[in-house]
Amino acid sequence: MAALGVWPAATDAQQLAKQQFGAMKDASEHRPAPFGSYAKGCVAGAVQLPETGPTWQAMRLSRNRNWGHPDVVDFVQDLSRKAAQQPGWKGLYIGDISQPRGGPMLSGHRSHQIGLDVDIWMLPPDRLNLSPNQRENISSLSLRRANGAYVNSSWTRAHHEIIKAAAKDKRVARIFVFPGAKVQMCNDEKGNKSWLRKVRPWYGHHYHFHVRLACPKGARGCVDQDPPPAGNGCGDAQKWVNDILNPPPPDPNAKKPKPRREYVLADLPQQCATVLKQH
Repeated sequence: MAALGVWPAATDAQQLAKQQFGAMKDASEHRPAPFGSYAKGCVAGAVQLPETGPTWQAMRLSRNRNWGHPDVVDFVQDLSRKAAQQPGWKGLYIGDISQPRGGPMLSGHRSHQIGLDVDIWMLPPDRLNLSPNQRENISSLSLRRANGAYVNSSWTRAHHEIIKAAAKDKRVARIFVFPGAKVQMCNDEKGNKSWLRKVRPWYGHHYHFHVRLACPKGARGCVDQDPPPAGNGCGDAQKWVNDILNPPPPDPNAKKPKPRREYVLADLPQQCATVLKQH
């Protein structure tokens, strides 16, 4: 394994980071390590989720985003085995994890930069022998109704159980899903609801749910997100739903959000320049 040094003299430190990281076709030959935060960082020594396994298939292979820290690849395989035990599910269809060296993406996500995020499709796989072309053209399944305030008729108890299994995994820090799904799970769960604390309502996330792992033990360069608020979060999710159904009036004093600036390499943790340059 190559030693991971600090910031080298890089003449392209002001180029857009997404162009540089998006051009990488394979991982760096370093010890696996995430650097930075979920939306501002990179990953050294990433491993690739095999395109097809006994209980999963990686989708949209042309994006080359089925790379991540070994913990997330292990998690995907573990959860897919549990999903395959649900009626009508042969496993999981896996969406984006990270680019080969993480970092900002050319399109789509702001997060998924340190190899610890993964999108899992809501579509129950009925076959795991899709060709690369089929994986480019098949679509996932939307589970929302009323703009995300409720689930639709495609929601099943299996979705509940798969998300629950993910939330109860000690490696998982957060799961993002549309508000109506969280409220439905809060209403349907009759046992201990403490696991629902990790399930957070968020915009979109009705074609897939997004799992975020905590920083691995000993990963000193990795920045964890603040823990979710105390409690199971069911009241917070219900407020999201109420605001969807009856939107509050706009705040006349609200400041207009500033446009997000695209990161350059110099914005990222120092180790990311070495991750990018290693061949």
